[in-house]
Amino acid sequence: MRHLKAHRKLGRTTEHRISMLRNLATSLINSRDDRIVTTLPKAKELRPFVEKAITLSRRAASLEGNTAEVGGLHLRRQAAAFFHAGNYRRATAIRRGQTPPPRTAGVAAIRRLFDELGQRFKDRPGGYTRIIKMGRRTGDGAELAIIELVDNAREKEAQASARKRVKGSTKKKAGETKATETAADKKEEAGSEE
Repeated sequence: MRHLKAHRKLGRTTEHRISMLRNLATSLINSRDDRIVTTLPKAKELRPFVEKAITLSRRAASLEGNTAEVGGLHLRRQAAAFFHAGNYRRATAIRRGQTPPPRTAGVAAIRRLFDELGQRFKDRPGGYTRIIKMGRRTGDGAELAIIELVDNAREKEAQASARKRVKGSTKKKAGETKATETAADKKEEAGSEE
């Protein structure tokens, strides 16, 4: 029996699985569209992994007072465990005249997580991701899914355009009712004159 053995193993050793989840989390946070395509079991494992990191950034965004800077740094360091570390030998690898190596994607992910996503999800108590099933892959028949961050730019555009459509249709209806009212008023006036 598998008591107290939660989570999927995904056919990998522990180190490989954690490394894969870190890579997926980094890809999701750094993606331009706030979404990635992966297999369904990986997406289901990634969801709580990423949401814990986003919760840390949310907490940092809501800190106030004297301890905000220290507490924010502590939360950043805790969130760094969810992503791959930066370049270890960054300082020693640089010689005079050489350009420093670029920071890794994990550092960029932490920066985006705390600068942008923490503010975006500040008032949201949870549920920062959404999983959408896509069907099966043609090669091996694996079930694919899209995992995306909610409240993204595409979603906001769709809501804004839906609002515009609703406002436009209410204006048309209002215009149509005014036209029918004026026609009815004219008939009444013509009837009262006779």
